[in-house]
Amino acid sequence: MKKIVIMAASLFFGTGAFAQQDPMVSQYMFNGLFLNPAYAGSHDYWTSTLCYRNQWVRFDGAPETAIAAVDGPIPGKNMGLGLVLMHDQIGVTKQNTAMANYAYQLKLNENSKLAFGVNAGVSQYAAQLTSLTVWDQDNVFQNNLTSRILPRFGVGAYYFSKRHYVGASIPTLFAYQKDYNFNFDLSKSSFLRRHYLLTAGYVFDLKKDFKLKPSILLKYLKNAPLEADFNLSLVYRDMIWFGASYRTGDATVLLVEYQPNKHFRIGYAYDISFSQLRKYSNGSHEIMIGVDFGKDLVKVKTPRYF
Repeated sequence: MKKIVIMAASLFFGTGAFAQQDPMVSQYMFNGLFLNPAYAGSHDYWTSTLCYRNQWVRFDGAPETAIAAVDGPIPGKNMGLGLVLMHDQIGVTKQNTAMANYAYQLKLNENSKLAFGVNAGVSQYAAQLTSLTVWDQDNVFQNNLTSRILPRFGVGAYYFSKRHYVGASIPTLFAYQKDYNFNFDLSKSSFLRRHYLLTAGYVFDLKKDFKLKPSILLKYLKNAPLEADFNLSLVYRDMIWFGASYRTGDATVLLVEYQPNKHFRIGYAYDISFSQLRKYSNGSHEIMIGVDFGKDLVKVKTPRYF
């Protein structure tokens, strides 16, 4: 049964959108750069994140994703820079992406800023179609698809303070695939589609040593149902996070993050699917490690909540 499901997925990816457009992670709320280029440099110091995700454990050909990200401010400027490197594999397809991010910040008052960001980079896609088991022979599966390169550009806006944030982004606004004609309509210039993302979150003080952080991610794709992630985290002594997320139509996620000092943090997420995939999978595991650095880090008096 699992081979049949993977074969169906490979057929879909091989005949058009032959790799998932963007890797999915569950701990994006701990690094907004995964979703929005305007997040770059939103802290007073440089920060880095490594994330590895093993999705749908025990499912043949399931996605595996690795992401490395770094961002920080330009000294003396209202600007931030960031870099995101991603590797994603699902079935016989592989995707490698490198995106550079730039953000410009406007100081609205003593507590809040509004940033506008852009990203630019390339994605490389490949598919080992010859490794598939094919019952009805087709010329499509006689050769591998290798080194297909797509330049990509995205935009975003990010309003934030120490306690709340609101962000909107289009991770891929334009892209160009060489066997398509160039067009500002993304669907006519590549197999990619525009995804519209909206994020928001707030940190509330509870009793001594405890804080509560609700957040939401809305995802919209034309001609597809609106999707949403509802997240809720309990923060203990600004060091330990216990959280849960509900992803509409897909899964419930349990999260924990430990931040023993201002420099280091580690997080873990476990996805429990409630779709038909739960019959063939033991859920999804994700681990994240973050290191914050910079000469001004020791001056930071408040912890990072997002």
